[in-house]
Amino acid sequence: MRKTRQREAILRVLRDTTSHPAADWIYSEVRKDIPNISLGTVYRNLRLLQECGEVLGIDLGSTSTRFNGNSANHYHFRCERCGGIFDIDEPLDEEINKRIARRTGFKISGHWLEFHGLCKECQKGRRVAQKQIREVIDA
Repeated sequence: MRKTRQREAILRVLRDTTSHPAADWIYSEVRKDIPNISLGTVYRNLRLLQECGEVLGIDLGSTSTRFNGNSANHYHFRCERCGGIFDIDEPLDEEINKRIARRTGFKISGHWLEFHGLCKECQKGRRVAQKQIREVIDA
């Protein structure tokens, strides 16, 4: 895949954040450097970058996808209240792949592990749940 100014800007935005943003946030950030970029261009480039392994897409079910500039295999934590997604700095358990392969006969190429619960800020009551934010906006 050839490098383009748009792809480089998208990668720079993703790698400069520790959050796991949605495409529309990435679009608004990239527009600061490339004002005439379209949302469609951002979506197409995110898909291409995901396909070639430069970025990870985190599927949130039918709602949307969030993106991660850290394409190395790693674990995540998802807050049940605010919806935040956080990287977990924990060595991968490669033995689990072997155990599951032996037990099932499957050929395991990797695994995805996501922890869930309440982030530190939500435990302290500092964050507002995304659902509550939407209710305030819709009111």
